[in-house]
Amino acid sequence: MEKEMSDSLVIAGREFGSRLILGTGKYESLDLMVRSLAAAGTDMVTVAVRRVNISDRSKESLLDYIDPNRYHLLPNTAGCYSAEEAIRTAMLAREALDTPWIKLEVLGDEKTLFPDNEGLLEATRALVGEGFIVLPYLNDDLIVARRLIDAGAAAIMPLAAPIGSGLGIQNFTTLRILREQITEVPLIVDAGVGTASDATIAMEMGVDGILMNTGVAGARDPVAMAEAMNFAVRAGRLAYLAGRIPKKLYATASSPVEGVSR
Repeated sequence: MEKEMSDSLVIAGREFGSRLILGTGKYESLDLMVRSLAAAGTDMVTVAVRRVNISDRSKESLLDYIDPNRYHLLPNTAGCYSAEEAIRTAMLAREALDTPWIKLEVLGDEKTLFPDNEGLLEATRALVGEGFIVLPYLNDDLIVARRLIDAGAAAIMPLAAPIGSGLGIQNFTTLRILREQITEVPLIVDAGVGTASDATIAMEMGVDGILMNTGVAGARDPVAMAEAMNFAVRAGRLAYLAGRIPKKLYATASSPVEGVSR
């Protein structure tokens, strides 16, 4: 297990021991969220800025349940439908939470929650120029990914299926192309993972990490699913590093027959 232990995820020069990033929304209770985060073994958690009371810290907040000494906080701009709105939300997050990190979402459609590529690029350029560490959520589009990297994105986070759908990896070909072509920054699958096998398959493709929320929070037993995702991400990464055997149409004997008398 030495290879797994030394194989860390690095984003913008910061090292993370876990390649699983977990969201904090949709849990039935804050206690359930806390226990799920612990079971997941994650080092980084996302918080939707628009859904958290950060203007009046005297009142109870989701942030009161997230240990800053244990978890790296990644605010996100979920629910923003324009570059201007996303930039304003990111600025608010940095001021209130004292972090330049932002998971950038600029949505273009309320039904599919697909990203607005033009708005995403505009917001990325502006926020990078203001000193933010930007992790944009995007479609599985190589051209947009390259433009985001050119704009200064610290990672790219393409969807594997629509947000919260639980459909698993639906775009194998485009994700493989992204994995092959994008080497400058980490490639993190964001959205669509529904169960442990989905996470393992994604990691076996060579992606650098996975961000999920609904797949854990929406499970019948979120704590158990969080633990399953922990193992799944680690297993998929280790399998990727180990290298799978070639696929063959016909059987190959597992024991040699040469030199065996008959």
